[in-house]
Amino acid sequence: SLAPGFGDSTLGVNQTAIKNVDLSILGVECGINAEVEKQLEMGKKLLAAGQLADALSHFHAAIEGDSDNYIAYYRRATVYLAMGKSKAAIRDLSKVVELKQDFTSARLQRGHLLLKQGKFDEAEEDFKNVVCVWDAELRELRAECYIKEGEPGKAISDLKAATKLKNDNTEAFYKISTIYYQLGDHELSLSEVRECLKLDQDHKLCFSHYKQVKKLNKQIESAEELIREGRYTDAISKYESVMKTEPKVSIYTTRAKERICHCFSKNEQPAEAIKVCTEVLLLEPANVNALKDRAEAYLLEEQYEEAIQDYETAQANSENDQQIREGLERAQRMLKQSQKRDYYKILGIKRNARKQEIIKAYRKLASQWHPDNFQNEEEKKKAEKKFIDIAAAKEVLTDPEMRRKFDAGEDPLDAESQQGGGSPFHRTWNTWQGFNPFSSGGPFKFKFHFN
Repeated sequence: SLAPGFGDSTLGVNQTAIKNVDLSILGVECGINAEVEKQLEMGKKLLAAGQLADALSHFHAAIEGDSDNYIAYYRRATVYLAMGKSKAAIRDLSKVVELKQDFTSARLQRGHLLLKQGKFDEAEEDFKNVVCVWDAELRELRAECYIKEGEPGKAISDLKAATKLKNDNTEAFYKISTIYYQLGDHELSLSEVRECLKLDQDHKLCFSHYKQVKKLNKQIESAEELIREGRYTDAISKYESVMKTEPKVSIYTTRAKERICHCFSKNEQPAEAIKVCTEVLLLEPANVNALKDRAEAYLLEEQYEEAIQDYETAQANSENDQQIREGLERAQRMLKQSQKRDYYKILGIKRNARKQEIIKAYRKLASQWHPDNFQNEEEKKKAEKKFIDIAAAKEVLTDPEMRRKFDAGEDPLDAESQQGGGSPFHRTWNTWQGFNPFSSGGPFKFKFHFN
């Protein structure tokens, strides 16, 4: 049975319950002597009549006559509650529990008081000791404790049980939906709020929440579809709308930025990607997705050491991710490669440069550094080396297969990187003499001479 006053938010005295309480209902044999029994009976009558001070004095006398009488402590706690003395009531209820550990009513009353005082751990412990698997009200009460303690998963479990234990429990469905929403699980939130509306389509809280979740869910689904289609700019715009739709729940802003970071990285906008990814990682340093996307952006910016650091951090948080492992190996190769010959740097172009940009840069530099432009032998030798590098860069970067190898960290013109030993692509100045920098490839028939 419930304790007197259970379910009353004021935790006041339930007069009817007090009148009906007797030792046989409480189910105990206290061994009370005649004088103690007399004091208890008088105190009970005075309490029922609302004469709290007089009732309290009789319960004091009963406890002095029998300091192990848990009924006396319980009744005195009831008076303290009626007088608004919560601390004194908790002390007496604790004494009751100490003397009679299976006294459910005392634990429930104490749990209520502790919950009201914000002592959630202690309240939860009391409710755990008395909760019945079939009691919906107690399930909901314990769920409230779990929410306050920051354990939403346990709260959801109790609330789901409450929806089955009590018919038309719209409030429980609403609470479950809002918890999921706060956790960032918009799909489950939408599912639960729909259950609420099935029971009561006019439920104001559920209907208002449903409209919000449905709108947000639709925007996120649309954004993800755009990403799958490779329409990254449109997806960014859609996720910016998500942040406007729900600015108060921070998890949605963070998840939206995480996806925007991904879109910028995929769209080869490294500066923008690094900025947004960094914002996410300031909030979630172990966010593997943001780490991977920022690492890829760093590679586009030729910041190889930063990329390696991000991949290593990601790997520490997701050891079995093959994509991270491959990305780290590629970043390490590219760092090593950058310390040797970098064809992109030779032509002065970005790693995402298109073929027309490559050819344009090549023509300009080949014309500038053609050895026939120099008369001094020392300058001519320097120009020959420059010209060879420029021509080699053009050869690699305009050939899709060779460029793919180079982007993966392997130099197709470097003998050391070829498994077979010597490189078939080795070039000298003699090879390039007569090469036309304005053609699309292949040796030209005569050397350029410049006045």
